[in-house]
Amino acid sequence: MTHDSSHHGKVIDHATGTAKVGHEWDGIEELDTPLPRWWLWTFYASIAFALVYVVLYPAIPMLHSASTGTLGWTSRGALAGDLAHEKAEHQAVRNAIAATPIEALAANPSLQRAAIEGGRAAFKVNCVQCHGAGAAGAKGYPNLNDDDWLWGGDLDTIQQTLINGIRYPGNDQTRSSLMPSFGRDGILTAAQVQDVVSHVRVISKQDPASAASARGAVLFANNCAVCHGANGEGNRSVGAPRLSDKIWLYGGDRAALTNTVTNAHAGVMPAWTGRLDPVTIKMLAVYVHSLGGGEAAPAPAPAAPATPAAGAAQ
Repeated sequence: MTHDSSHHGKVIDHATGTAKVGHEWDGIEELDTPLPRWWLWTFYASIAFALVYVVLYPAIPMLHSASTGTLGWTSRGALAGDLAHEKAEHQAVRNAIAATPIEALAANPSLQRAAIEGGRAAFKVNCVQCHGAGAAGAKGYPNLNDDDWLWGGDLDTIQQTLINGIRYPGNDQTRSSLMPSFGRDGILTAAQVQDVVSHVRVISKQDPASAASARGAVLFANNCAVCHGANGEGNRSVGAPRLSDKIWLYGGDRAALTNTVTNAHAGVMPAWTGRLDPVTIKMLAVYVHSLGGGEAAPAPAPAAPATPAAGAAQ
């Protein structure tokens, strides 16, 4: 049996040699074990560091602000400085892109890469809502990865489309084409619309020739070929899509084509001039051109017939 002893008025636990604090609960007493010396020094150092930090940096909240600190440093000021530094570095590249004709950027690989990356960033902010994150488009919104272009896929043409938009109100230079609503406006009967659809499905190699497609060929020649071409090859000068392939903006099945010929479509793309600066528009054009369907030079447009007429569109 062990007994506790006392030292200078403190009761010492015999088993550990440690003083007791005098608290007892149900026969259990608390020992006054001292903290490790290394822990105490760390604690004191932390207090000293905190005092120095409060003096040097903003730390004490006040009613409308905080203490400024003797160094005058703020996180907002540091951020503003970093942003200014980045802007100065980027501005040099933007100036170089601005000074280089868009068709000459490819001769400078580093500048070309910078333009593509800048365009990629602008695309993610301004264009993915319609064309999708991968620029694959959707119904009514063109796929920018393929080589099927309504107005042309060379660098300068893409840039002009971005600058002026498509059917964008308030811009006199906007790309503009208008396809009649052949069925809704009574230009063709419902049966004639079906014949035209049959012909389009034949020239797009979806259906075999038939009596309906033969009748539709005559209607197509009289109403649609002026814009889409005799064989449905399209005409970029007026934004008339190619009908002889299997790439469709609004769908190539019979129901979708019937709706298109009956009611027509007139999609709108914003004119980005005034919304984006010229360098950003140029970088966007370079990025879109790099996606896979970009063309080296404008494709020759087919000669327009002497007599104007309306054309069906995808």
